Amino acid sequence: MKTLFLSLVISTLLSLSLSKELCNSHDKKVLLQIKKHFGDPYLLASWKSDTDCCNDWYQVECDSTSNRIISLTIFAGNLSGQIPAAVGDLPYLQTLVFRKLTDVTGPIQPAIAKLVHLNFLRLDRLNLTGTVPGFLSKLKELTFLDLSFNGLSGSIPSSLALLPNLGALHLDRNRLTGSIPESFGTFKGSVPDLYLSHNQLTGEIPASLGNMDFSVIDLSRNKLVGDASMLFGLNKTTRNVYLSRNILKFNLSNVTFPSGLENLDISHNKIFGSIPPQMTQIPLQSLNMSYNRLCGQIPVGGKLQSFDNSTYFHNRCLCGVPLENCK
Repeated sequence: MKTLFLSLVISTLLSLSLSKELCNSHDKKVLLQIKKHFGDPYLLASWKSDTDCCNDWYQVECDSTSNRIISLTIFAGNLSGQIPAAVGDLPYLQTLVFRKLTDVTGPIQPAIAKLVHLNFLRLDRLNLTGTVPGFLSKLKELTFLDLSFNGLSGSIPSSLALLPNLGALHLDRNRLTGSIPESFGTFKGSVPDLYLSHNQLTGEIPASLGNMDFSVIDLSRNKLVGDASMLFGLNKTTRNVYLSRNILKFNLSNVTFPSGLENLDISHNKIFGSIPPQMTQIPLQSLNMSYNRLCGQIPVGGKLQSFDNSTYFHNRCLCGVPLENCK
């Protein structure tokens, strides 16, 4: 009898704990609106009104204390339409990801501006159009912003430099035009890894960028002209610089490179002068200087002879290993 009573108590307590839903009712209602907006797709099949969004739903994460939704990550599946305004009604959201969903279209949803706790925003490999909105600069907690592989056009908002905690900015592989903002030489706090490649950016690289110590800077495949030597410097901690396929024109002879530089691609430009001997002291893992106007002997030593001739060919008069001997 005692055993039967104990088992009844245990089963009652168990059923009570199972019936107590952790999911916040407001957050659940918003998520179900998002699901309905996208036409109840299979990708969101786990989002059921009679289950707990904190325990039973994929693509979302609840805070362990408040049980409010802090992460919404929708990735790689069949989903079509625009990002709904309802995403702005998840006030505790810290992570918002829509990626690898090529049927997601339209502009960047303005309601995202309401998500003041957002620190990770990734809207990449979608089919977004319109401009990069200035309101993103109001999301002061952002540490990561990725809008790459879309069809975004217009200029880059200078106000993005006001983001004090930004660690990485990906605007690459869009249709952005205009110049690189002067303000990108005035990032406060952390200096982000900067990815602006595969756009239609024009003009000169602002001299102010020389004030920044970028770990990674990728400006390749644009229409940038003039000088890029300000991006280098012996005391910088820069590891990766990609400048290929622009119209850059400056003298390489007097450039001093960061001592920890690992990957450098300056190919397909109009860079002239000679290769500085200091490059023999740099721990390069990859190097491409081809299709420029460089001259003189390739300095001997370090990693410079470990690369094949494709690293150096199609220059004005470079010579020495791995190219032909100097005459």
